[in-house]
Amino acid sequence: MDLNKRYTYADYLTWADDKMRELINGFIRMMSPAPGTLHQMASMSISANLYHFIKRNKGKCKVFHAPFDVRLPQNGEKADEQIYTVVQPDICVVCDPTKIDKRGCIGAPDLIVEIQSASTSKFDLNEKFHLYESFGVREYWVVFPYEECVEVFLLQPDGKYDKGTHYAQGKIPVHIFDRYEIDLSDIF
Repeated sequence: MDLNKRYTYADYLTWADDKMRELINGFIRMMSPAPGTLHQMASMSISANLYHFIKRNKGKCKVFHAPFDVRLPQNGEKADEQIYTVVQPDICVVCDPTKIDKRGCIGAPDLIVEIQSASTSKFDLNEKFHLYESFGVREYWVVFPYEECVEVFLLQPDGKYDKGTHYAQGKIPVHIFDRYEIDLSDIF
């Protein structure tokens, strides 16, 4: 594979190895090896909290965790040959059932959570931040497991994320749901 060549989701589907990668505007981004223990514990805690809240309230939203393909098409394109961005967020919540198909999600999830490691921090806080913003992800969480804190960004009516809210203690409101919070002590 040529890292300088532009690929589509159709190309992505043909790669038969077990390497983890994403496509960002058609260009391959190799993903890190398996995440560490703190990453996995935070991921499981957040996923479980979201899943149980949705189930308890008989919600229509679904929670997914990596590896799970989220295709972000430009201009509503649905053809595999026309999709140039495929990401695998650590956790995502999709509330529109028409966006879920047998291969993952097509279109912006309502909530994306990325859990930081030393190798992903800059990418998640810059490139993915702008990518998720431009595709209309309503709520974006960046989790720092070693610092035991979370940054939450909310999409504003102008299509841009707010300056973010830092949570290092207490409860984090899950803004895509009414009256639901996750206690930081449940995550870390």
